[in-house]
Amino acid sequence: MRTLRQDLAYALRQMWQSPVFTLTAMLTLALGIGATTAIFSLIHTVMLKSLPVTDPATLYRVGEGNDCCVNMGPEGSWGLFPYVLYERFQTAAPEFEQMAAFQAGRDLFSVRRGESDQQAKPLHAEYVSGNYFSTFGIQAYAGRTLAPSDDQRGAPPAAMLTHRAWQQHYGSDPTVVGGTFMLDGHPFTIVGIAPRGFHGETLESDPPELFVPIQQEPLIAGANTLLNQPMAWLRIIGRLRPGTNPESLGPRFTTLLRNWFLNDFGPLFPQFAPQVKEVLPKQYVKVTPGGAGIAVMKADYEASLRILLAVCGLVLLIACANIANLLLARASARNTQTAIRLALGASRRRLIRQWLTESLVLAVAGGAAGLVVAFAGVKLIVALAFRYAHYVPISALPSLPVLGFAFGVSLITGLLFGTAPAWIASSTNPAAALHGANRTTRDRSSFWQKTLVIVQAMLSVVLLSGAGLLTRSLQKMQSQDFGFNPDHRVSISLYAPFSGYSPEKLDATYRVLRQRLERIPGVKSAALALYTPFTNNWGELVFRPGSEPPNLNDPESVATSWDRVSSGYLETMGQTLVRGRMITDQDTASTRLVAVVDEAFVKRHFKPGEDPIGQVFGIDDPKYAKTYEIVGILHTANYTDPSGHWRPPLFFVPLAQHATYDKQMVQMIDDRSHIIEAAVLQIQGSMEGLEAQVKRAFSEVDPNLTLVGIRTMGQQVSDRLDQERTVAQLTGLFGLLALILAAVGLYGVTAYSVERRTSEIGVRIALGANRASVMELVLKGAFLQILIGLLIGIPASIGCARLIASKLYHVKGWDPMVICGAVLALAFCALVASLVPARRAAAVNPVLALRVE
Repeated sequence: MRTLRQDLAYALRQMWQSPVFTLTAMLTLALGIGATTAIFSLIHTVMLKSLPVTDPATLYRVGEGNDCCVNMGPEGSWGLFPYVLYERFQTAAPEFEQMAAFQAGRDLFSVRRGESDQQAKPLHAEYVSGNYFSTFGIQAYAGRTLAPSDDQRGAPPAAMLTHRAWQQHYGSDPTVVGGTFMLDGHPFTIVGIAPRGFHGETLESDPPELFVPIQQEPLIAGANTLLNQPMAWLRIIGRLRPGTNPESLGPRFTTLLRNWFLNDFGPLFPQFAPQVKEVLPKQYVKVTPGGAGIAVMKADYEASLRILLAVCGLVLLIACANIANLLLARASARNTQTAIRLALGASRRRLIRQWLTESLVLAVAGGAAGLVVAFAGVKLIVALAFRYAHYVPISALPSLPVLGFAFGVSLITGLLFGTAPAWIASSTNPAAALHGANRTTRDRSSFWQKTLVIVQAMLSVVLLSGAGLLTRSLQKMQSQDFGFNPDHRVSISLYAPFSGYSPEKLDATYRVLRQRLERIPGVKSAALALYTPFTNNWGELVFRPGSEPPNLNDPESVATSWDRVSSGYLETMGQTLVRGRMITDQDTASTRLVAVVDEAFVKRHFKPGEDPIGQVFGIDDPKYAKTYEIVGILHTANYTDPSGHWRPPLFFVPLAQHATYDKQMVQMIDDRSHIIEAAVLQIQGSMEGLEAQVKRAFSEVDPNLTLVGIRTMGQQVSDRLDQERTVAQLTGLFGLLALILAAVGLYGVTAYSVERRTSEIGVRIALGANRASVMELVLKGAFLQILIGLLIGIPASIGCARLIASKLYHVKGWDPMVICGAVLALAFCALVASLVPARRAAAVNPVLALRVE
């Protein structure tokens, strides 16, 4: 213990005596360890952390996957269920103490506090079963939680607010509990406030602010209710009794699912009867651990976080190589001192322990500074990845696992960069060192220093190439042909609680709303839509007269997206008409139902050479195959995925037209599609003052209309690329850091080599070598290391590109422009780093150099 105290004191004294070295090393380590810790902090929160509930280990989810928000048809491995299956699962599984159901996704409610509150607030809400909070073992912060008695038909409408919503929207007013709030015009009593830090069972941006019993869904949705429909829209989590084997429950739930699918769902679509029987054996239910909740964010961000963690690991390795180089130079400078200690009887083991202690103290100090970097890094990454989110429930403060990770990384880092210098320093020959052998041009440490520079160069090329590929991919995503013009367009997200309006009142309200928006100064045109690009997706099966039913075994290949829009919408969006006409004011409730399709729709549903204009089609059932007549063809548009991985065909139908179906479920789809969620404006000039004007227009048209958000269409497109942009920017930043560290390492090794070879250079100059040849000698030595690093790094970067292939859009892993850019960047930095020592070598005075020798 006494020896350890001596080693620690000596290490701290050495750090204090070399402030420049200490600060340089600590800053390098802080950046490397801090970046790695920041990514691990996010991985822990998104992928490893349990819900803040009672005994999360006993929670199990019925089903798996992260589909959202309403599904109809076969799913394979099911994760969403209709309400009737939830009831059957509850009855069939007494092994669960409790089983709670909750909505997949969120609804937006127009909320006013009492009838006197004229300004409605848009709050995100989630439907939950009455035992939702008791299943998770959660107590209310104030008031009480929702109970099974609240989730009964005919029960007085009740709801719960989250703690954050209570604070942010209502100033922590205690009278909120027990107060009456108008949810979409319906009175609800707020019975309690959820505990601080609980944002629901799913980690996501803009989480629910309001919890409403499932049985109140028909009250708010009206005729468009999902409660008794054969549509999957609920997720299920339950708490298992002790001693229960969760694997034994999956087959039981699978049997119930298949019986329902065959006997309840199948008869609704007799045309699919053969396919239903064919896909039935592929439908199953798994029971999976549910302590971490629904891993939506994990599924969305896992690949990106793994890429960033690998990148940070490479940066940390480069930092370790850099520090090791500094320590090797330091060990050479202390060569005589080490020789004296060995000559006086110090053991090599004792010297190695002393050097490792210095390295570990330095690493721990760098790790402590890295926690500050990690805190700032988490905040930066969350801000970049969720630029337009109102709230993201991710804390930047390091938790105990994160602190443990940072400490462990610091120790490993200290061993990594401290072992080689410690071993080389302890191998000093005392006699040779004391006789001045350190003045020769031979130096054991120089080999390791040059090797470390080669490693740095190799890793830098890999990082720069990866950053270049991701940046090129992002540029291609941003510059792709979306099929609409985002310039000078403003996207408005709104909430229209019009489910109780008659079709006539609805149409009249929409006409007035559009006219009022067009009267706003600076607005050239305005239009309404069910949704705008990249905010939602409605998909149906398309039928043409005499066509074969779509293949249910591959739903993605047959699903077709659609949108309901007002007249003028396609023109306002700047979409290009290929043939036919757009949707116009003449497409009313009394005229023939029409549709405008894009070229991808034509390619999928029509044979080559077949003219789509005037042809008919329908949705979800062959008997509706003559519902819509195609009147126009648009250039293919991308409304679903700017990353290009999924781009289904698309058709548009008029907002003013209403189809009539004899199937309740299909009619409900048509009715729900008339409750718009968006408007789009084409503007001249800036958006200054536009939000206030839109709010005023909404309040004049209907006080229940609520503005959710307003942004340019360019921002809306950019928002969907935030994850790709964040990964590209951070990888580029780390690549630049790696390049700087590699350049610093090369400079240090080259400068040290020049210093060691001063006498040799003096002799060369004295024998007639000119300054140019001396500079060439130094530069060749430096660039030889870079060349070897490139020869290893280029194949390695091409190989590593395969690991990020899923993140690339129309970019190949061996993109010559990217590789050439990485090589040139490294070569330029190497030239700058080695030029200063080369000039210093060329300026050596041979007389002085030989006199010193």
